[in-house]
Amino acid sequence: MDGPRSTHLAANSNGQATRTTPTPSFAQTRPRAGDGRSPQRQREVVVVTGASAGVGRAVARLFGEHGARVGLIARGRDGLEGACRDVESCGGEALAYAADVSDPQHVEAAAQEIERQFGPIDIWVNDAMTSVFSPVKEMTPDEFRRVTEVTYLGYVYGTMAALRRMLPRDHGTIVQVGSALAYRGIPLQAAYCGSKHAIQGFTESLRCELYHDKSKVWVTMVQMPALNTPQFGWVKSKMPRKAQPVPPIYQPEVAARAVYWAAHHRRREINVGMSTLLTVLANKFASGLLDHYLGRTGYTSQQTSEPEDPERPSNLWQPVAGDRGAHGAFDDRAHESAPELWAAMHPLPTAVAAAGVAGATAFGVRRLARRAERDGAGARGR
Repeated sequence: MDGPRSTHLAANSNGQATRTTPTPSFAQTRPRAGDGRSPQRQREVVVVTGASAGVGRAVARLFGEHGARVGLIARGRDGLEGACRDVESCGGEALAYAADVSDPQHVEAAAQEIERQFGPIDIWVNDAMTSVFSPVKEMTPDEFRRVTEVTYLGYVYGTMAALRRMLPRDHGTIVQVGSALAYRGIPLQAAYCGSKHAIQGFTESLRCELYHDKSKVWVTMVQMPALNTPQFGWVKSKMPRKAQPVPPIYQPEVAARAVYWAAHHRRREINVGMSTLLTVLANKFASGLLDHYLGRTGYTSQQTSEPEDPERPSNLWQPVAGDRGAHGAFDDRAHESAPELWAAMHPLPTAVAAAGVAGATAFGVRRLARRAERDGAGARGR
């Protein structure tokens, strides 16, 4: 049967919803065997902030592939329309709400409209961000404030909107899209790193409170590596050359798979990619050495050899026009998979394999020791 039409929404300057032309969705909705609830309610209701591009766009599409009803929140209307098409083409349902996550009233209005259209929210993914590539000495107070309001407080406001709905139902999962930079600051991204550190602390505090209240609402954080997203071509930059992610670089679909998995497994935190894990460990045990190393290499590693256009538009204050999609300009250098993520998502096979390797190693060591012992006894006999 044909599924219900999905409604695209936009917010006016007051954050109020205004309808645009609806787009039909023809995905079928079937009840699970033995479940008496209505077929329509079988679809997960998911909210993704920062859904118009990059990781948020890839996350929305992946939930759409699993038949979810996805509420999309972002500022850019062109990207939101593209995200709606992505979700619907995969078999999901999409509802877009143009809002600035730095305004808590906009976030709350979006949550209300999504629940009115789609029903109770099951999963809330916070991903909206902005940044400025610049040394601290060249930043302005307004730039620091803006990055913090979007990248940190946007997560706080999204989390609070989700909790208002999830706590009374004692059900739901909040996924914070984090970064290795939540543990380790790097040069030229002080505002962004500070925001990611703040999200980490905020999430840990909230998690403790949920444990205290014996709540079944779950909050998890997914720490990302360098990703091939459009952000490097639209965040504000004061550097002489174009910005780039520090290799190794991963495609946003790798991040999306981690977010989707985290939303359905009660894991406290997931580190995506070996580079993220090594960054966290290196900062724990050799933070001083990292200070000096990043001081020497952090400027050049975050810039390409191409000159930056000082006049290009940025998304710090207003969304950049156009639909940028999920991918950035580094497809030829980006990895499609992360073996370390697979291991984190499949702990039992990984443990079995590790035990097998350890057992084989121990067996080999014992054989070598016995052979050495026999050879030594033979030499003594001669």
